[in-house]
Amino acid sequence: MPTPSMEDYIEQIYMLIEAKGYARVSDIAEALQVHPSSVTKMVQKLDKDEYLNYEKYRGLILTSQGKKIGKRLVYRHELLEQFLEIIGVNKENIYDDVEGIEHHLSWNSIDRIGDLVQYFEEDPKRVEDLELIHKKSEQ
Repeated sequence: MPTPSMEDYIEQIYMLIEAKGYARVSDIAEALQVHPSSVTKMVQKLDKDEYLNYEKYRGLILTSQGKKIGKRLVYRHELLEQFLEIIGVNKENIYDDVEGIEHHLSWNSIDRIGDLVQYFEEDPKRVEDLELIHKKSEQ
C-alpha cells in the first residue's frame, strides 16, 4: 500500500501522462513544488515497489498497478472536490481542504461520500434544500 507521499506522486504522474502522454521528473517537480532530486528519489522508490518503470534519462511509465492506483487517486480527489462544492464550502478553500483530508479517509468513507454525491446529483432539489439550511444557519 503506498504512503500518502507516494500517493501524491502517483496521482500527479497519472494526471501528467493523461494530459501530456508522458511525465518527466521536471514536470513532476514543478507540479508538486519539490526539488527534482526529491522526485528522482521517489520515482526510484516507486519503481522498486513496482508502481512504475523508470529508466534514468529515458522517462517513466506506470505499471498496470500504478495506473489503477493513479486512476483511483484522481477519482478520490475529484470526488472530494465535488462533495465539498455540493455542501457549500467556499471555492477558494476546496483544493487545500481536499489536500488536507484525502489521505486521512478510508476507501470505505470515500465510497460513502460517492454515494452521497450521487444522492445529491440525482435530484437538484436536494442541493437547493441544503443551501436553504446553510442560509438559515448563517442568520
